[in-house]
Amino acid sequence: MARECYITGRKARSGNKRSHAMNKSKRRFGANVQKVRILVDGKPKRVYVSARALKSGKVERV
Repeated sequence: MARECYITGRKARSGNKRSHAMNKSKRRFGANVQKVRILVDGKPKRVYVSARALKSGKVERV
């Protein structure tokens, strides 16, 4: 199961980690996804939903 928002499709992005000497190495910026129960086709289902979708009211918890 990928850590991707079921509603908006938000997922981890890649970027660079920078040291004081400005050396760079790859890193991942994870999306703020929470595991919640929502109604999918009239049945409760446990899925990952982004915090932004929860706050904006796009999802109703069960």
